[in-house]
Amino acid sequence: LDRTAQREESMRFGPPYQVVEQKVVFKQGSRTRPRSLEDIEAELVVMQGSSHDEYLQRIADDFPELPWRTTDEHDANELLEQVVRGDLAYTIADTNTLDIKRRYYPDLSIAFTVRENVDIAWALKKDLDASLYAEVIRFFGQLRNSGQLAQLIDQHFGHVASFNYVDTSLFIQAVENTLPRYRELFEKHAGTLDWRLLAAISYQESLWNPRAVSPTGVRGLMMLTLPTAQQMGVQSRLNPEESIRGGARYVEQMIDRIPARIRHPDRLWFALAAYNIGLGHLEDARILTQQQGADPDRWIDVRKRLPLLRQKRFYRQTRYGFARGDEPVRYVGNIRRYYDTLVWLDERGRIPSSPLIIALPDDSADEVN
Repeated sequence: LDRTAQREESMRFGPPYQVVEQKVVFKQGSRTRPRSLEDIEAELVVMQGSSHDEYLQRIADDFPELPWRTTDEHDANELLEQVVRGDLAYTIADTNTLDIKRRYYPDLSIAFTVRENVDIAWALKKDLDASLYAEVIRFFGQLRNSGQLAQLIDQHFGHVASFNYVDTSLFIQAVENTLPRYRELFEKHAGTLDWRLLAAISYQESLWNPRAVSPTGVRGLMMLTLPTAQQMGVQSRLNPEESIRGGARYVEQMIDRIPARIRHPDRLWFALAAYNIGLGHLEDARILTQQQGADPDRWIDVRKRLPLLRQKRFYRQTRYGFARGDEPVRYVGNIRRYYDTLVWLDERGRIPSSPLIIALPDDSADEVN
């Protein structure tokens, strides 16, 4: 729960495990962006009994002209969806909820912040036995000291904080217009992978463009190098099915080469980083992580050290030398966002299917043989 003065009268809050901001939200393009509560010209609706309700009640005397009301029929997620549909003009949302929701609804736009540094914590009734509260304190202390709390927050929120309206909008358009041509191929060749993860990797690599070519010579839907294509038995990197099959096997191979003691999902994030930058540079970053007293088996620790591979004072200590270590950090973060969005859309039946595209005409021959 959000920690508020009113709630503290009847509840005892444990240690905060997250800090958020609260934002006024409206639909992109529906109206001029308001800069403050004085600019709100249409009804603002929040959930009854929420911290947003409490905030608006507290400031009501200062803003007597503010048009707002509460509802007990819809939760925060539903209110955001109503804003997207144009049924509501404004609502207030916590950033942890909003950051996730904007991945699916990029038209959710932030007007301004109404509260900063809002603690999120477990809450217990004040009249409960104090031993339960003590156990909550102990539990969160242990979770924080072990690094598990940071890992859990990263797992659910670490990849969604940055938002790019254009990128998100283009991705959702591609899901509707381009992904259906290749969906069955991703499903067919996913192997031990989730097909939606494989599709997310492919979008990050090529934007689902089977003719994609980089200046370094990688090509196709999965942007395979020539040596990797040969190793995976790919005859033509421009053939969508061969590229997807080869890319899937290569990702599985990367996962298998990550130490088995590393638990999911960290093992997957390491494998994706290796797919992007190579196992050697990844291992260099893990060694740097250990040398600096952090955990080389946790992605949240290693991703902080990967960018150090750009700096001479660090990469000269490593076996494989200089690397653009910031790139795999962005790479993994993007894939996680695309994957989450695909899962959400798929669970709601919003990824259509259309006939397969197996190969491209004329220029599909590659230089593998």
